[in-house]
Amino acid sequence: MSAVASTTPGARFRHLEATVDQLQAEMGAGRLSAQALTAAYTARIRALDRHGPSVGSVIEMNPDASAIARALDRERETTGPRGPLHGIPVLIKDNIATGDRMSTSAGSLALAGVTAIRDSHLVARLRDAGAVILGKTNLSEWANIRSSHSTSGWSARGGQTRNPYALDRNPSGSSSGSAAAVASNFAAVAVATETDGSIVSPANANGVVGIKPTVGLVSRDGIIPISHSQDTAGPIGRTVADAAALLAAIAGVDAHDAATSEAKFADYAKALRGNALKGARLGVVRSEFGSSPAVDEVIEDALRLLAAKGAVLVDPVELQLAAELQEAELDVLLTELKAGVAGWLPEFMPQAPVQSLADVIDWNTAHTAEELRWFGQEFFEQAQARGDLKSPEYLRSLSTCRRVARREGIDATLRADSLDALVAPTGGPAWLTDLVNGDHYGGSFSTPAAVAGYPHVTVPAGFVHGLPVGISFVGTAWSEARLIGLAHGFERAASARRPPTFAASAALGGD
Repeated sequence: MSAVASTTPGARFRHLEATVDQLQAEMGAGRLSAQALTAAYTARIRALDRHGPSVGSVIEMNPDASAIARALDRERETTGPRGPLHGIPVLIKDNIATGDRMSTSAGSLALAGVTAIRDSHLVARLRDAGAVILGKTNLSEWANIRSSHSTSGWSARGGQTRNPYALDRNPSGSSSGSAAAVASNFAAVAVATETDGSIVSPANANGVVGIKPTVGLVSRDGIIPISHSQDTAGPIGRTVADAAALLAAIAGVDAHDAATSEAKFADYAKALRGNALKGARLGVVRSEFGSSPAVDEVIEDALRLLAAKGAVLVDPVELQLAAELQEAELDVLLTELKAGVAGWLPEFMPQAPVQSLADVIDWNTAHTAEELRWFGQEFFEQAQARGDLKSPEYLRSLSTCRRVARREGIDATLRADSLDALVAPTGGPAWLTDLVNGDHYGGSFSTPAAVAGYPHVTVPAGFVHGLPVGISFVGTAWSEARLIGLAHGFERAASARRPPTFAASAALGGD
């Protein structure tokens, strides 16, 4: 264990690795209050995120968190808890609107200090559930849609988030802060967002559980948009049960988001009961292996464990993704980005100095030294040059994405062998952070589910030289409960999660 981990005040944190259920039991028994828990997490963030190893995962603390917690403690005493999240501190990614004194900035200095005029739907649901909004987490600026040469976890407002397992390595993104914070025990759970990989990739790199729901299960209202076709919020937790509890709180029908009217909700807590692995048919996507022999070894062990617990492995299966998918996806993302930003800013921040993507481009150009020091904004510029949502090019690309990823991709593969889910390595271990050259990923299984808008759950599977790697479970639309059950079964059998030590670099001689 590094000297940082053993000597800092945060290392003696009494709630290390505590689950939502455990914290709720402590509060129910009167041994813990929401206010005390909020204070404890706040102190740990000061000790380890702002100082000490300086993870840099929390971009802003909620100045009202203590008062909210105190009010929830009084409510517990008088009328009892509202539910599983009553009094539980939750961190929120800084591209999700909170109608309070905190900024909603996507990490951009153009929106620093600007507050949203109302809560997003999911934040309103969290408040109704009795959660304490503890603060906002750092992210890859603008959810990593500004440049193809970006460095994940960096924003002009928040700086660089670091991976708590090896501080010189990258936390991945764009929900870098949400994953690094939960891994570091700065909160039990956090809300993240994904367009393609932004929940599952940082969850993989930081040794936590990430759930990317079907698009429409959680309202997109209030999330600074990239793509209405692929954007979704989702939970990050240290256990599947914690992530499921957060998903249950934020999922729901919203009049502001028509996609939620088609959602099929389930009892995610019930999905944690029993042995979901027994008899489950899991298709092994071998095309996702081969990026790293060390990662492959970890996942081979995971597959043997799944089989030992009763799963039927169909190995291999072919997930057919046509070559034109990558180009079509980018066209969809950039076209929808231009339209989405033009709608979001006037609705949620009419007082902001930027009101369109063109405004943001101009603002960044005028503040080159602060915003464009490490990488540019070529994706923004390409998006600004795109047509509108009625253009034939966009409609053709959108049709290609849905056909290839859904009907001819995931659904066809599941149907061919009567599969419950697809399994594969989520991605490679964390890479060295390099602001000069940008990211260099080591494989990723995010795209099929992301483009399809289908659910994807990643769970810690093991370590490579002290760096965590995860295994993915992917299914068809609205299959979250099934995937949660499968992931929970694997998690219980593998027990692969272990807290970080905030080491300076990876343990190249270890596992």
